[in-house]
Amino acid sequence: MPRVDNKGISIHYRVEGNGPPLILQHGFSDSSDRWFEHGFVAALKQKYRLVLIDVRGHGQSDKPHDPPSYAPEKFVSDIVAVLDDLGMKTAIYWGYSMGGWIGFAMARYALDRVGCFVLGGAAGSGASPYAAEPGKEHPFITTLRSGLDAYVGSFGEELTAPLRERLLTNDPAALIACTQQRLVTGGFHDVVRTIAVPTLLYAGTADPIHDAARQTASEIAGAQFVSLPGLGHVAANERSDLVLPHVEPFLAEVLLRPAQSTAAS
Repeated sequence: MPRVDNKGISIHYRVEGNGPPLILQHGFSDSSDRWFEHGFVAALKQKYRLVLIDVRGHGQSDKPHDPPSYAPEKFVSDIVAVLDDLGMKTAIYWGYSMGGWIGFAMARYALDRVGCFVLGGAAGSGASPYAAEPGKEHPFITTLRSGLDAYVGSFGEELTAPLRERLLTNDPAALIACTQQRLVTGGFHDVVRTIAVPTLLYAGTADPIHDAARQTASEIAGAQFVSLPGLGHVAANERSDLVLPHVEPFLAEVLLRPAQSTAAS
């Protein structure tokens, strides 16, 4: 499996298919396997050169235990390192949940490497679908301190067997450090209105982040927003049969625009 060293942190990634480059970035405590499990890779690799990256602290990438290693610019530098390793000048960026949050970081630190955005289950405000009560420790940190079994049991939605297995292979200390840094980082209000590339956001109507994501879409010039009726945060990342009919036409239209170039150079 390909790896790239980014200033001492080894980042694992995979490449599938042929066509315009398309990054698929998973969410918190998961891995790039997510996109394979739910049919996204099988559907998209016929038209795109998919780049699937394990976020630092996740999957087969290195898992530092210090919160500063999870600053948003660090995630961005990992993606840029992968793009450079592959000789790709720009790519479509598709991220879900924390992957969407990293997408907003890309808009702040490396917008010139992004041809267009697809951002699911995320908002530029920094809102989380699993927000903590004011003055209390974030529930992720509390449950992770109790062990991975407690963390997996804290999800309110039914988990597939593969997802449950992936969650149980995590490094709790790395996930705690990642969460601690994200809590002090906040959102990306300063960049949302500066995004000038085509953008599509989506969220399930049963996802607590739905309204914040819709508000973010309204602040990005020309952005589209898709509501997925009845889907919660986890489910909206599983139902490729409901998501792809919105995303694929959007990407096809973007690629037809002469001013937009998402091909590697």
